[in-house]
Amino acid sequence: MDTTTAKGHIFTMLDVDGDGVISRHEYLTRPEQAAAALGRDAADPLVSAARAAHERVYASMDANGDGRVTFEEYAAWAGGGAFDEVCRPALGSLFDLADADGDGALGRAEFTWLRAALGNSADNAAKAFDALDTDGDGRIDRDEYLASIRGFVTDGASPMAEALHDRAGSPA
Repeated sequence: MDTTTAKGHIFTMLDVDGDGVISRHEYLTRPEQAAAALGRDAADPLVSAARAAHERVYASMDANGDGRVTFEEYAAWAGGGAFDEVCRPALGSLFDLADADGDGALGRAEFTWLRAALGNSADNAAKAFDALDTDGDGRIDRDEYLASIRGFVTDGASPMAEALHDRAGSPA
């Protein structure tokens, strides 16, 4: 898959109401949605860290500061530099919310809860877990998770992302 298509998949996931823009509200509710799905209290320091990291991403993404990110704006912004500077910490903060025992890795259930909280189907999350768990130990560590997402954004290639965005068996 090419990077424009990969960015389109991500944009569509972030544009929750399907109106063609990622609103500030849509993007900044992600930490709370993940926290609620994962049983974290809104006052949890990890939720606060996730909220702050997502604020930085949205400010970086919204080039003209109008509170609405179009696909063109998103596509111009998304890439390796943006991922490394602001996305990695934000996505890592969501990973940390799901990592119930704080060991730096997610088991199948934690991974599935996280991906479902972010809008992926449970079936696709299970396929994505299998795609990432190449050594079969039943755990996905933080670095391999984030590297897989970075690969999708920068190269259009990621076994995890391809499973998450598989239309077969997943709602349109």
